[in-house]
Amino acid sequence: MIAEAGIRLVFGGGNAGLMGTAADAALAAGGEVVGVIPHYLIEREHGHRGVTELRVVDSMHSRKETMFALADAFVVLPGGVGTLDETFEIITWKQLGMHDKPIVIVDIGGYWQRLDALVAAAVTHGFAAPPTRDLYAMVPGVRDVLETLARLPRNRIHTDPARL
Repeated sequence: MIAEAGIRLVFGGGNAGLMGTAADAALAAGGEVVGVIPHYLIEREHGHRGVTELRVVDSMHSRKETMFALADAFVVLPGGVGTLDETFEIITWKQLGMHDKPIVIVDIGGYWQRLDALVAAAVTHGFAAPPTRDLYAMVPGVRDVLETLARLPRNRIHTDPARL
């Protein structure tokens, strides 16, 4: 779907797991795929050698900054603690006004319901403002992503990685 829509996929550069599968599918459909991976994870995460471009960076911080600079929007699939880290960071940056890029969380099988409840609890207990939940959209499946992105504003403000 990404390739057919003419969207470039930017991801963490690994060849395994859900994102490796997504990269393979986009490539198989003729899409452009850019991987960004720290040099010390090339072997551990099996750096994807078949992508359109593989950028090898010095650190996890450089990886995030590079992926942020290359992306026009963020789509979050189910994942582990690395995904949680990246998701909260990009939501926080949006909350701080450092960008206004769309963030879409794909809630396959209700995977992210607890995250959404955690954000709601932070609002309820006064640790976050009510508009916090509006910083991201949540959709039930991957087929909803492109339609949702088309509806969301695409204002890009303060996207200089040096500010992050």
